[in-house]
Amino acid sequence: MKTITILSGKGGAGKSTLTASLSVMLANDNKIVAVDCDADAPNLALVLGLEDEDFDGWESLTTGEKIQMSQDKLKTLKFCSDCPDLKKCVNACNFSAITWNQEENIPELNELLCVGCGACQLVCPEIFTLKKVENARIGTGKTKYGFSIVSGQLKIGESGSGKVVNSLRNKAFNIAEDIQADYIVLDAAAGIGCPVIASLTGSDYVILVTEPTSVAFWDLKRAIELVDHFNIPCGAVINRWGINKDLTYQLQDYFQKNQIPLLGMIPYDTRFIEALVNLKPAVVYEPNFEPIFTDIMDNCLQDMDKIPI
Repeated sequence: MKTITILSGKGGAGKSTLTASLSVMLANDNKIVAVDCDADAPNLALVLGLEDEDFDGWESLTTGEKIQMSQDKLKTLKFCSDCPDLKKCVNACNFSAITWNQEENIPELNELLCVGCGACQLVCPEIFTLKKVENARIGTGKTKYGFSIVSGQLKIGESGSGKVVNSLRNKAFNIAEDIQADYIVLDAAAGIGCPVIASLTGSDYVILVTEPTSVAFWDLKRAIELVDHFNIPCGAVINRWGINKDLTYQLQDYFQKNQIPLLGMIPYDTRFIEALVNLKPAVVYEPNFEPIFTDIMDNCLQDMDKIPI
């Protein structure tokens, strides 16, 4: 079983579009499981035509922590009045979640700003305690294209997307083992933060998706640094290649100089937008796109076959 992670660095570069169509193509001759690893803004299920009610139930996840304050100790035992380093808890919080009440001479906690780092607990364990919270949900759905998708979403105002991605991957691996899947295809979040790192960990191959714009090129380079850090083989796909030919040539030169295989190029075409609007993978909405994604899939699998076991 191999794990393919699709990554771009920049949001809106076409990761989900590629993931959906590539998954459909792979599922024709293989057993696969698709995973939406963007816990902050998941959309892969929509591209594959699934809505909330199409999932086989949703489970609550408890992967995050939040600080709780002991009001009894604050008011009864007057810890703060006797504190030799007054306001040390305020100074310890880098997220402005703790402020000082001048009238009562005690700290106050804004739960919406708390990220659960635990710094305040380290400086004052008598008042502050880390408690587990239900911060996300996870679900599994069956697409009409013969494969399952695992998706999850953080609750509003909650943190811990990297841990949620770990849970999504574990769920997907369990399903993949049950069905003896050939591939797990992960649609990573934008950027290079915790959820992306969690998506990359343990991947066998990375498909880098970019577009011929300066911002996408810049973010692509950051993404490549991350992939190189984990020493994961990769190939690249240029999306919307017709919008800027000069930058397309620059991207091609960059990939050649850095020995990154160019797996394929996807043209700019409004039918890709129409496919998204109709909640269908592009390769299903427009069969004429099939050769494009067939080439990408074949080149990807051929490059993966070259990787030493």
